[in-house]
Amino acid sequence: MFTALFALLLSLQDGLSKEEFEKLHRELQPPKDGFWSIPWKFSLMEARELAVRENKPLYVLAPVGHPMAAS
Repeated sequence: MFTALFALLLSLQDGLSKEEFEKLHRELQPPKDGFWSIPWKFSLMEARELAVRENKPLYVLAPVGHPMAAS
């Protein structure tokens, strides 16, 4: 998607019109029901207590490896 956006921007000599900018801006917004709609906990202890209370599994996302190449 970014390649297409970059190609579009390069092809425009005079830049984007207001309508083109607004259209691209709307298309590039993150979805409202995506990743951040999940009630993530940033405290492991708080997440563990909630998982026990609700009888749900605990999902831990932790980077491994070199900090410059962590995924």
